[in-house]
Amino acid sequence: MAGGPSTPGLVTAAAAAGALGFLAAGYKAASAMTAEIEAVRSAGTEFFGVNVFVPGAPAADRGALARYVADLSAQAAGLGAAAGEPAWDDDGWEPKIAALLAARPPIVSFTFGCPAAELVARFRAAGSLVWVTVTSPAEAAAAASAGADFLCVQGPEAGAHRGTFTNEDRPAEEPGLIPLIGEARRVTDLPLVAAGGISDRSAVAAALAAGASAVQCGTAFLRCPESGAHPAHKAALADPRFSQTAVTRAFSGRPARGLVNRFMRDHPAAPAAYPEINNATRPLRSAAAAAGDVERMSLWAGRAYRAAAARQAAEVVTALCGT
Repeated sequence: MAGGPSTPGLVTAAAAAGALGFLAAGYKAASAMTAEIEAVRSAGTEFFGVNVFVPGAPAADRGALARYVADLSAQAAGLGAAAGEPAWDDDGWEPKIAALLAARPPIVSFTFGCPAAELVARFRAAGSLVWVTVTSPAEAAAAASAGADFLCVQGPEAGAHRGTFTNEDRPAEEPGLIPLIGEARRVTDLPLVAAGGISDRSAVAAALAAGASAVQCGTAFLRCPESGAHPAHKAALADPRFSQTAVTRAFSGRPARGLVNRFMRDHPAAPAAYPEINNATRPLRSAAAAAGDVERMSLWAGRAYRAAAARQAAEVVTALCGT
C-alpha cells in the first residue's frame, strides 16, 4: 500500500520468506522511490516490484469539489490545521517513469489505469515485467491488448484504493474476487494475480482454484513490525470498536476501503475528485496521525482485516502459503 505501509524492510523480509514484495511509488518523489529500490537491492533482494499510479483526469465538477473542501474547515480547525490546496497533479509521473526505465526493477506494476502500449514495450525492452491492476473484464482485455505480462485482478474486498481505470461510480454490488477471476479468465489467457480479502490458506486455495496463478496480499501485512503503517492504524485493526469496513471517497476523492470511523461517517458524499481531495485532506490526515486521532485518519483495510496479526512478515507468509 502507498502512503507508508510498504517499506524496503517489508519487501526484503517477504522476499527472504519466499514471497514477492512490492515497493509503493505512490505519493513519493522519483528520488525517494529510487532510494528505496537501491535499499532493497543493497539488502540482497533481487526479485521485487514497484507499483506506480497512472494519472487520471482533473475533477469534472469543480463546484462540488469547492463545496466539499469548504466543509472540511471545521474538522481542520479542530486539529489545528487547515485544508490543503485541492490541486490536480500527476504524482510525478514522468520523473518516475524515467527513473524506473533507468533502474530496471524486475517488475513494474500500474494502478488506476493502463499505460500506453508503447510504454509497456519500453519497460519490457528494459527487462522489466509489466503488471496492471484490473477490476473488470473490460479492463483486463485493455491491459492484455497493451502488452501486459501479468494482470492483478483486484476484487472489491481489497483494502485501500480500488484500482479502477476511471474514477466513475461503480455498481453498489460488484462481483467478488472469485467470480471476477473467472470473468477475467474468459477474456485473456495472461497469468492472473488475485487480490482482495485474502487472509488465510483457504482464501489462497480458493483464488488458485478459480484460475489465479498467484495471490497478492496487503492488509494481512499491515500489523507486521516491518510495515510502515502508523502505530495507531495497526492498533485500530484489532480494536473492537472498529467493527466494519466501507468504501469511501471522503479522504481522497477516489473509492477506497477502510475501517469506518468518524471522518467517513461525517463525509458520506464526497465527490469524485482525485487527487484534488487527497491533496486537500493531507494536512488533516497528517495532523490526525500526529495526534493519534484514529477517528480522522484514513485507516485503510480490506474486509478480512481481523485476520491481520502483529507478527513478523515471514510468519504471515508461512501462514498464508505454508512456505
